[in-house]
Amino acid sequence: MNQLWEILNAPASMGTAYSAESVLSSLLLAFVLGQVLAWVYYFTHVGLSYSKGFVQSIIVVTIVVSLIMVVIGNNITRAFGLMGALSIIRFRNVVKDTRDMVFIFCALVVGMATGTQAHSIAIVGTIVLSLTLLYLHVTGFGTHLSHNGFLRFTFEGRVGPDHPVTGVLKRFCRNFSLISTSGGAEGGPEAEYAYHLMIRNSSKNEEMLAKLEAIKGIGNINLTMQERLLEV
Repeated sequence: MNQLWEILNAPASMGTAYSAESVLSSLLLAFVLGQVLAWVYYFTHVGLSYSKGFVQSIIVVTIVVSLIMVVIGNNITRAFGLMGALSIIRFRNVVKDTRDMVFIFCALVVGMATGTQAHSIAIVGTIVLSLTLLYLHVTGFGTHLSHNGFLRFTFEGRVGPDHPVTGVLKRFCRNFSLISTSGGAEGGPEAEYAYHLMIRNSSKNEEMLAKLEAIKGIGNINLTMQERLLEV
């Protein structure tokens, strides 16, 4: 263990070739730290765009970048040659989520640190990045108006300021506004109403829907929370 710790804390040797032992330690460390980043992504991921291939790619990218840095070393000719080779490759996969791009950059930086023998920086950096990402996930930092929703229903008649529907919305919502209404007239066929809601407590959505369903003449009730739409 003492020998392994000395290898991990050894300064980068810019003028000499890496030994097989140092290369192996760099790649193994890149694998372990890549696993840490992949597990953090797995535990903190939200939405419907999860991809097993992307999670595995975080680990592989960390190892590959580490190996690239070992191959380049301090040889500028190899660096330019590698740039020319990579310029031929065309990456057509579009990263939809900015957060996914952050994990890619994390994997790149950690791979560069392990590949240049800056093991202590790689370890400390991975710990700090992982704790930061876990903190943001647990606290929900940056969430804005998470209880916004869209309510649609049909009603036989007209919904006015003193209507029971309006009374239910006032009880469960901080604010609400009528977005659109189509068809129908007072005493005529059914009209479709669409409301934008700012709900006080989303845990009481079922109770609000039950109150609306109890109103005579109302039907086809549909409530969609905005945060679910943003995660798709």
